[in-house]
Amino acid sequence: MDFQIADLRSFAATVRAGSITRAAVVLNLSQPAVSQRIQRLERAAGERILLRDTQGARLTPAGETLLAYAERMLALHDEARTSIAGPGAEPSGRRTIGLLEDLAITTFPAALADFAALHPRVELEVIVSSAASLRRLADRGRLDLVFGDPASMPEASLRWQRRVPLAWACAPGVDLAADPLPLVVFSQPCQWRQPLLDALGRHGRAWRIAFQSTSVYAVLAAVTAGIGLGALLVDNIPRGTLIDPEPSGLPPAPLVDIAISRRADTDADQALNSLERLLRRAAQD
Repeated sequence: MDFQIADLRSFAATVRAGSITRAAVVLNLSQPAVSQRIQRLERAAGERILLRDTQGARLTPAGETLLAYAERMLALHDEARTSIAGPGAEPSGRRTIGLLEDLAITTFPAALADFAALHPRVELEVIVSSAASLRRLADRGRLDLVFGDPASMPEASLRWQRRVPLAWACAPGVDLAADPLPLVVFSQPCQWRQPLLDALGRHGRAWRIAFQSTSVYAVLAAVTAGIGLGALLVDNIPRGTLIDPEPSGLPPAPLVDIAISRRADTDADQALNSLERLLRRAAQD
């Protein structure tokens, strides 16, 4: 039996979403239809590719191998359809995406340049805001794609998620032996704030909030000015402020979650598929 494109698309969507139920929402299909496509793909492969339980869907070793090929086949399939259809079939129009400011200045610029080269007829509207604001926009269907904190996304629309490290940063003049330790943090609500406070507490370090802001640029300025210790994405740390935690008497900086979600009915959108691949690649790099 040959692999069918529709079956591969359902398989890839299920892996991204974490469950058949959420994949069905993304694909605008019924749950039984997605299940049938995956079962047909398993018969064609001659192997179980997904383990399904109450926690969702998990890849088997055969599924991990097939996923890498499935994503390449789907990308090539979409590219072939566009090429055959001619220039008039190139994606066009507006796509609206939501970004956390931290990620907008870290991983997005290079991905944006690559995307513009691939899809010159697409207009990107980028909304940079807090997780709470992005969640309200996503719930109203205002955003085609969201890249940021999973809390800013409807759970059913999640397609990709991973944990990334923060790193401690402060100017050379900050006394890291101070008790309490002065901190530069993001204002509430911020899902990344509590993990770093908990990490210091478990390490027996007392702390005080010396500066807080909703703006990543304000936080970077405060760290650079020597107001206190901050925890940032590694690529956002100002030059000369990265701290090695162990000799400084600090615990390892915490890991935080980032994710990508998509509006339902966009799984076949070639432009959004390209952007999602570029963002995932940038985050993994």
